[in-house]
Amino acid sequence: MATVLHSAPKIAQIDGIADQLATALGDMLFHAKEEHGEIVLGVEREKIEDVLRLLRDRFEYQQLMEIAGADYPGREERFEVVYMLLSLTKNHRIMVKCRAAADTPVPTVTGLWPVAGWLEREVFDMYGVLFEGNTDLRRILTDYGFEGHPQRKDFPLTGYQELRYSEEEKRVVYEPVRLPQEFRSFDFMSPWEGADYVLAGDEKATTSPAEEKKTTEKSSDTGAGEKTNKEAAKKRTNGSPAQKRTAKKDSGAPEPTESRPARKPRKKAGRDTKPATQTDKDGDS
Repeated sequence: MATVLHSAPKIAQIDGIADQLATALGDMLFHAKEEHGEIVLGVEREKIEDVLRLLRDRFEYQQLMEIAGADYPGREERFEVVYMLLSLTKNHRIMVKCRAAADTPVPTVTGLWPVAGWLEREVFDMYGVLFEGNTDLRRILTDYGFEGHPQRKDFPLTGYQELRYSEEEKRVVYEPVRLPQEFRSFDFMSPWEGADYVLAGDEKATTSPAEEKKTTEKSSDTGAGEKTNKEAAKKRTNGSPAQKRTAKKDSGAPEPTESRPARKPRKKAGRDTKPATQTDKDGDS
């Protein structure tokens, strides 16, 4: 089996690299640290293009792997733009950071790596960071007409708009976000482990019996008494007019049906329908 020889080492050595970079960057660097096997450099925002060109040409960090963003709302310059570089000859990565605000643009590095155009568009779309010199700074991940920047800490989880397909209009429509149901809070504590709340139906079991029984010593407590008895008697005798018994006979009342004479039979006979049921000689009805 042939042995493959390559100039890149298998294990990256970072000892001493941070000191060399700090000496080379000089005033453009304001802090440097080694963390988790990587070197993190914080540089001035206006000098970011010069810093990355120096790292690419002199220290052989040839590839721009990623441009990311971070949001710290408590800071005066709340955003951080993070550049991740890879050295193929040293088999080592480095991280370069610069700070920015919503109205302070960061110089573009599309002149060093053309791929930075797409990566800067992503940071602009998610965080709203502007890149001075990028001639094609448009949204790349969100939809047309999207409002806000989703990766900001003050951006609501539900967003400002929602899109759906309308059966009435037969197209996709944008609408303001409406929450028909409030956010619910779930309590996953088991009732067998001594929950602090009372389960539904257990409120009767927790109530203690009354120490003193309630008594009605006065008739006014129950509504009884002479006054109440008189009112009840008045309502009982005050029935409907049909139930009243009076000696006076009502002139408009009809006579009982039992004393009425029988109805006389009709003088004229009914219509004869016999011809309609007779058959013709031919047999047709």
